[in-house]
Amino acid sequence: MKLAKFSLLLVILLDVMGQGLVIPILTTILMDADQTFLAKDTSKGTRQFYFGITMALFYLGWFLGAAYISKLSDYIGRKQGILICLGGTLSGYILTIFALSFDSLILLVLARMITGFTAGNQPIAQAALVDSCKSDDDKNRAMGLVVVAISIGLVMGPLLGGLLSSESIIGNLASIQLPFYVGGSLVLLCIVLILLSFHNVNFKRRKIKVGILDVFTNLWAIFKHPLTLRIAAVYFFSQIALNVFFIFVDDYLQSRFNFSTLQNSIILIVFGLAIAFSGSVLVAPLARKFRKKRIVYATLFIMGIGLILFILNPIAQLSYLLMIPIVVAWAVNYPLILTLFSNSVNDQEQGWVMGISIALFTIGSGLISLLGGQLMAININLAFALGAVSAFLAAAFVMIFWRGKAFDKIDTI
Repeated sequence: MKLAKFSLLLVILLDVMGQGLVIPILTTILMDADQTFLAKDTSKGTRQFYFGITMALFYLGWFLGAAYISKLSDYIGRKQGILICLGGTLSGYILTIFALSFDSLILLVLARMITGFTAGNQPIAQAALVDSCKSDDDKNRAMGLVVVAISIGLVMGPLLGGLLSSESIIGNLASIQLPFYVGGSLVLLCIVLILLSFHNVNFKRRKIKVGILDVFTNLWAIFKHPLTLRIAAVYFFSQIALNVFFIFVDDYLQSRFNFSTLQNSIILIVFGLAIAFSGSVLVAPLARKFRKKRIVYATLFIMGIGLILFILNPIAQLSYLLMIPIVVAWAVNYPLILTLFSNSVNDQEQGWVMGISIALFTIGSGLISLLGGQLMAININLAFALGAVSAFLAAAFVMIFWRGKAFDKIDTI
């Protein structure tokens, strides 16, 4: 059982690791005029557009994959769904290696779409962890471990991307393709562990009922779950606030302070370490002492203020410190909102609700990737300002929507 839980957490870790690995490299090859991936005379606005569209199509693929594959796992089993996703992730890594080797933007975009479509592993693995929980304390602990796995993935991704592509650190062995060879090898290891250790819990195979419109009907079904809908409104804007920062922080620092790939990788490492600390040390004690509503409200307010301070900062190295409260605040509220999502539905709908959480995340991230790139082309501060507004809006929704006996019941379980 312990090995099975470790394997599920590794699935989540690798999902997140892939993003942390690729973003610093994408920032360098698309935004740095000294690189050869794009023509040297490509304008900054065009570079911002390519960066935004590449990220947006990744999240579009993730949105579609999360909707279909998460629901499919309710019919064929969590294990089979996870293996499908891992196979797609491995294919995406291989295609990325070819894209970088031949300076092909088309192959790179295709690789990101494939990787995105099969990034539905996280909700499936989360649902599988919930399946094994026997109490709300177990759920809180499991969701805390999810945050730890996310944080480790955030550290490993930029660490691999920064170190393995840096000639100043590993010499002639370094290349922009090497991180993807290592990432692919880790995915292969994970496939083996899932095959050997994980088995579906209390699962009975059913006739598959997954249609082409499920991506929309799954989302539409949220209107039949009033509690889930009220949580979703807060979650959607809180994720926009975090992801506008996560997606564009490397772009922002490269544009404003001329950060290198390695420096941007270090930023994401600090990002991951802050999440690891929060998920492992702060979440459980705070959840025991305060209601989830109060914690989520406070952390959203901290995120909004933190984003404003980040864009007002004139000192490059101070960026490492100013990002910490933003990340810590998110790392505390995220597992609590996931627990509320889980508490808002019955045991048979855990796969659906975790799929909804990822669908909302990917919709927001895709929109902010497209809009943020355009805002960055106008003024590099505008995207983060939008993130701050989103955080404050989410906090307002907590005060407006998270009321009543029904909500109080799931908040105190």
